[in-house]
Parts: sequence; structure tokens; C-alpha cells
Amino acid sequence: MADDRPQSTLPTLHDVALIGRATQQRAVVLGALVEVEGFISAQALHKRLVADGSPVGLSTVYRTLTALAGAGRADVFRDTNGERLFRHRPGPDHRHYLVCTECGLSLPVESGPVEKWAERIARTSGFANVRHAVELSGICPDCGSRSAVRERTP
Repeated sequence: MADDRPQSTLPTLHDVALIGRATQQRAVVLGALVEVEGFISAQALHKRLVADGSPVGLSTVYRTLTALAGAGRADVFRDTNGERLFRHRPGPDHRHYLVCTECGLSLPVESGPVEKWAERIARTSGFANVRHAVELSGICPDCGSRSAVRERTP
């Protein structure tokens, strides 16, 4: 499969080394995650890898995605069924997203107030290494319009 992205955006073994031993399989998983535009489940990512002829196992995909999230290189969102969905995070700063529960569209949202709130809670509580997760979900305008049309159609 051809890749038109600039070489600098492609994952390297150095990127993979951030989550432990740099292996080719982890690099393949990271590369596949980078190619996904939105959030994706480990199973769906594994399906894509298998379809592309990759011999990476499902457990390797799960372990790699979990390690990427732990290292701050993937954002995690739980869907309405509780399944964890992952999205590549190119830098150390995390983002918050508004995710459509119908189609999976994800939009980054301004999160300054959330970050300031979390910092204040950490500072006033005396806790160290405080992390937070904010999940915003709903139905995007396109899916809302389609749903409204279905409801009106006999």
C-alpha cells in the first residue's frame, strides 16, 4: 500500500521504543493506528492488519495499544458498549474529543478549562501524577438529520 504522507509522520522504531522493546510487530501496529483518522477498537485495527497480510496477533495489538495509551501516545475513548477505542496521539499533549455515537466522527474540542480544573484539583489535594479522562459523546449533525428523516418516514 502506497503512503503519501511525509516521511516525518511515519512511525519509527524510536517511536515504538517509547512503549518498551522496539519490535517490528509493535511498529506495524503503531503505523496502522497512525493511518486511522478517528478512534478504532483493537479488534477493528487487528482486522485491518490481517486484511493487509500482517501476521500480528490480536493480543499484540491489545498490548501495544494499551502501552501506547499508557505512554501518552494514544487517546482512549469508551464507546456506548464500554469497548475501548484508540486514536494516535502524535505528541505528549493529550486532547479531548467529542465523538458521535452513531458514525464515530471525532472532533477535538478546546479543553483549557478542563486542564486548569484538573491542575487545581491536583494542587489543592496534594496528589501527584494526577491523570484525567473526559469523554464527550453525542450524535453529530449528519447522523441527527438522518435519524430525524427515518423517524418521519412511515
